[in-house]
Amino acid sequence: MTTIRSLTTRLQRVPLTRPWAADVTSVGVIATHVVRSDGVEGWGFSWSPQIGAPAVRALLEHDIGPAAVGRSAVPGETWQGLWEHLHEAGGGGITTIALAGLDLALWDAEARSTGDTVSGVIGRRRERVRAYGSGVNLHYPLEELLAQVQRWIDSGFTAVKIKVGKPDLAEDLDRVAAVRELLGPDRSLMIDANQRWDLARATTSIDALSPFDLAWIEEPLRADDLDGHTELARRIDVPIALGENLHTVHRFGDFLRAGAAQIVQPNIVRVGGITPFLRIAELAASHGAALHPHLLPELSGQLALTLPETAAEVLVEDVEDAGFGALGALVDASPVTIADGWLTENAHDGLGIRFSPLLDTPTLTDATARTDDPQLDIPAFTAGKDPS
Repeated sequence: MTTIRSLTTRLQRVPLTRPWAADVTSVGVIATHVVRSDGVEGWGFSWSPQIGAPAVRALLEHDIGPAAVGRSAVPGETWQGLWEHLHEAGGGGITTIALAGLDLALWDAEARSTGDTVSGVIGRRRERVRAYGSGVNLHYPLEELLAQVQRWIDSGFTAVKIKVGKPDLAEDLDRVAAVRELLGPDRSLMIDANQRWDLARATTSIDALSPFDLAWIEEPLRADDLDGHTELARRIDVPIALGENLHTVHRFGDFLRAGAAQIVQPNIVRVGGITPFLRIAELAASHGAALHPHLLPELSGQLALTLPETAAEVLVEDVEDAGFGALGALVDASPVTIADGWLTENAHDGLGIRFSPLLDTPTLTDATARTDDPQLDIPAFTAGKDPS
């Protein structure tokens, strides 16, 4: 049996081209590197934009690494046991975010061992997926918001998403009306409240905004408010989309069974990696719900190519100025290209996502230190050219 020999990690901040807010000028990445007992290497990552990245790294080093060494390196075979091992620290959140760092690296290693891509190992069902323009833009003045929407139109996007949730509903109405006018009737418009409303405010706001032909309202309430979303779904006609802040297949099942969401948006890192993401995709398909992966198009786009066919078209989110490739954070060229509103996969090995060392040096986990194997004294990452 091929087993996990070692796991190494590196925490770094990836600067954003344009801040998402005054205090959000970079995102946290925990780059991971796994070595299997047969010598095959794999690279992955965990991700937490602002909160908890050091805690995620600590969990990988002190708990996941030691428990993983000696277990099966076959993707999917180790995940459940490690999740159960970590459950004392919580069933989801930091625990699943950290698990993604190992899971992605194991999938990368498996694909590299066969000379294939991860989507090829899983099985591609399509050669391209439609992307939609998205942005962290609630703080943009209206002129800047419309300029961003125009850039999406010029880039060939047929669907865009903007933030809502201004203190004054009248301002949301003005902004959504202006965006709809610019888009015209043939492009889709989605809105995202980022959990800013309570049930009463959500009902009032969505009723007022629904005449602008909305494809969905995203996270209108606190993400863990199952009862609130269930009741809101009864009150409104606009489909509810959520899932970027749900962390387990069990929680997605709760929302789908309750009819609280018609569209699910799992973040592949936050749910724990590719292994649980594929389970969530099967669950969504069994409920007839649309699934659109959240953020991280270099990763989400590859997985979107493998999703089962359903009545709803798969969409991938492309947040302006946030792709790791565009930010110069990767050793290699981006594994995907987004052009004319479509995402396609480029030639690459494994996941094709290896982060250039920007700040910290690799840190060996306790798991590696305990093996007493001199062969493990290897660099955690292959040095690449300066991304600048």
